Amino acid sequence: MKRSISTLIPYEVHKSYRELFPHTEQGLIYLNHAAVSPLSSRVLKAQIAHLQDRSTGRIETYPDDVKQIERTKGCIARLINAESWERIALAGNTSDALNIVASGLDWKPGDRILLNDLEFPANVYPYYHLKNQGVEIDVIHSADGKLTAEMIYAALRPRTRLLALSAVQFLSGYRADLAVLGELCRSRGILFVVDAMQAVGGMLIDVQEMKIDAAAAGAPKWQMGPQGIGFLYLTEELQARIHQKFLGWLSVENPWDFFNFDQAPAPTARRYEGGTVNIPAMWGYHASLSTILEIGPDVIESHILALTSALTRQFQDAGVTLYSSAEEHERAGIVTIVPPGGVDVTNAFDALTRERVLISARGGKLRYSPHFYNSIDEVRAAAAITLDVFARLSSTGHVRPIG
Repeated sequence: MKRSISTLIPYEVHKSYRELFPHTEQGLIYLNHAAVSPLSSRVLKAQIAHLQDRSTGRIETYPDDVKQIERTKGCIARLINAESWERIALAGNTSDALNIVASGLDWKPGDRILLNDLEFPANVYPYYHLKNQGVEIDVIHSADGKLTAEMIYAALRPRTRLLALSAVQFLSGYRADLAVLGELCRSRGILFVVDAMQAVGGMLIDVQEMKIDAAAAGAPKWQMGPQGIGFLYLTEELQARIHQKFLGWLSVENPWDFFNFDQAPAPTARRYEGGTVNIPAMWGYHASLSTILEIGPDVIESHILALTSALTRQFQDAGVTLYSSAEEHERAGIVTIVPPGGVDVTNAFDALTRERVLISARGGKLRYSPHFYNSIDEVRAAAAITLDVFARLSSTGHVRPIG
């Protein structure tokens, strides 16, 4: 896939979308979208309108809800270039979605799954749980936050059946070469299952071009949607191989044929939804996805890469140690740094919070993750404030040993 050149969204266009996020008028520099994104006024309006309708309006909104579910799946399909919205199931979160795949395959003792030690636990436990079926877990160890295609190729075994991988690693921000890995897996008959939580909405994902068999992502991070909702994408071929563990009334071909209990599962990915999805969150999810598609995923990616480039350069110029890659093709929306020796990460994080710079402290490091509405001035200010905090903590001795 051709990636965007790192350019910022034009000022007037950026200003109009920035106004959707009222916290920007409160003196906050919010750079923590890898944790949870703020809800835009469009998202808030959509959810409030639905809840008001359920309370003091029509109350019975389900016919419109069903249509909106299909439109929301259509937005997801466009965002990741799925074959159809029918290849999308709404899920409560990334873990729920990945468990559908992990628990539904026909595993045999000695089958192997390839993981790595950089993964967020949501992309680990669904597979570790299969050890009780005799499945072997191979783990690639990375010392520098990177996970190259060469490392993955070298770790494959004759009985490797599935590669589970995050599109973007949650701490280092390392961006996997999904197209190369998808081709590798397809050529060897290995299922390629991607945790897209730290990518979709911020970085371009093309499940067809990248030969991804399944992808999952919750809404609250880069998709900027509510909590308690997300999606599972899977190919029709993979769906045919999954033995569904749970079935609900909405899983069957015609849910409204109430007394026909001999129905087959729905031919689409709807079969995995079982019952009513989180409808209020779904309305907000549609609003957030519509905004992303309106701006353009390629435009958003380019803007974010420009912001992370600026952060990276500013920290490099100041001699700060990067945990994230400085290479653009390995970078996404996350820049993670290691505080200087003698500066405790908790003290630095607390000081930044007091300065109204909101980021994450993870694993003894500081993680910055800007989104499309953030400005270049904001990220430069955040870096400058960080450097000032480091200087103050080093000079005052307000530090404690890092364990």
